[in-house]
Amino acid sequence: MEDGGGCGRGRTEAIMRELERLRAERDELDGRIRLLESQLRVGASLPLGVSAEAETMGLPAADMIGRYSRHHLLPDFGLEGQRKLSQSSILVVGAGGLGSPVAMYLAACGVGCLGIVDGKQVEFDNLHRQIIHIEAYVGQPKVKAAAAACRVINSSVKVLDYHITLNPSNALDIVRQYDVVVDATDNLSSRYMISDCCVLMNKPLISGAAVGLEGQLTVYHHNGSPCYRCLDPNPPSSAALQGCSDNGILGILPGVIGCLQALEAIKVATAVGEPLCGRMLLFDALSSYVRIVKVYGSSPTCKVCGENPVFTKDDFVKFDYESFTQSPMSRKSTTPSLNLLPENARVSCRDYKRVVDSGRPHLLVDVRPSHHFRIASMAHSINIPLLLLEEKLPLLRDTAREVAESTSTRENSRQHCPLYVICRRGNDSQVAVQILRENGFLYASDVAGGFESWAREVDPSFPLY
Repeated sequence: MEDGGGCGRGRTEAIMRELERLRAERDELDGRIRLLESQLRVGASLPLGVSAEAETMGLPAADMIGRYSRHHLLPDFGLEGQRKLSQSSILVVGAGGLGSPVAMYLAACGVGCLGIVDGKQVEFDNLHRQIIHIEAYVGQPKVKAAAAACRVINSSVKVLDYHITLNPSNALDIVRQYDVVVDATDNLSSRYMISDCCVLMNKPLISGAAVGLEGQLTVYHHNGSPCYRCLDPNPPSSAALQGCSDNGILGILPGVIGCLQALEAIKVATAVGEPLCGRMLLFDALSSYVRIVKVYGSSPTCKVCGENPVFTKDDFVKFDYESFTQSPMSRKSTTPSLNLLPENARVSCRDYKRVVDSGRPHLLVDVRPSHHFRIASMAHSINIPLLLLEEKLPLLRDTAREVAESTSTRENSRQHCPLYVICRRGNDSQVAVQILRENGFLYASDVAGGFESWAREVDPSFPLY
């Protein structure tokens, strides 16, 4: 009896284990059936091509619907607009203030392939406006930091980064791979070069610019709109050029223009809406005033995109854009160095440091604008902005006489006051010395290189901006 009972219990346990196994298999089968039925329902509700598109993006169709659902809900954009965007490729030239929001929004919105070109490194003074970068990336290539940020935002987007400066030797090969190009650069030579390249490759170009408190935006070479050369066949003089490092920029301004560039790129890539072709948007940050002006269509006489173009790909590769515009493609400052004075009218920063250390009485005139003077200055200097120098000559003459008289009393020597002039980079100070010497200040000397040289050669703690 005991042996029989043991056999009965063993058989019962075996049956229970088999039932558990079968129930588990049934639950697994039920789950697979529900999943397949769900996928079948989703696939039936989508237009042709959406499931294939999701597979191309590396996402299940349901995930793609969920991720971009707010796009899909837009009657004027919808599934078709998202499909076109996910199949498009957009190149962003520049990963700075403009390129940051462009790249981030294109990645977030689901562009198929995003290319980013930039040859510079992240600098500390970039961070107030180039929001794609963080402090940890200072000193690292901008394009690597930007690409990493975009991949974190959307892992389904193909991101290609080019740590180079786009130039005539490489631009054609890179631009030909993309459907749309966004110019997010900050110099004149790059603007001409990118525009010419886009015309030769027949690519639409989204161009934006921002400096100080003003920005602008337009779409070139698309639906009959002009190229950059159509509007400006000849570049302005280098004296008329403005850059962020010279004139400053409100951090949010390139963000505003960059977001609008991303919008125009999406509109062009998806053929949705009305891009800014033949129109230019002008934005004033202080008043938040937006104005859209008409621009002429493609010029029939334009050498690049006109009725009888003479500018070929071979011409493009050989063309010297930096000489043409008198503007470098990669230098931080676009201010050219002047050489207006003879050697005897200039002293080096080290020589001026010896004057300071000797204690000899003299005047140091800082000719920067007053708001620059408030940023950083030398304790013993006086500020007379260059624009006010001629007006202030009587005051400066009286001050110099007082110093000369005090020097004569103590040293019983010279009857003149040594006068030194300094500015930010050593250009305005040369102009000032010319004015001073023409008006009787024969002992006025320029401190060569200005505060940038002073910080580099004498006092590394002096704050540069």
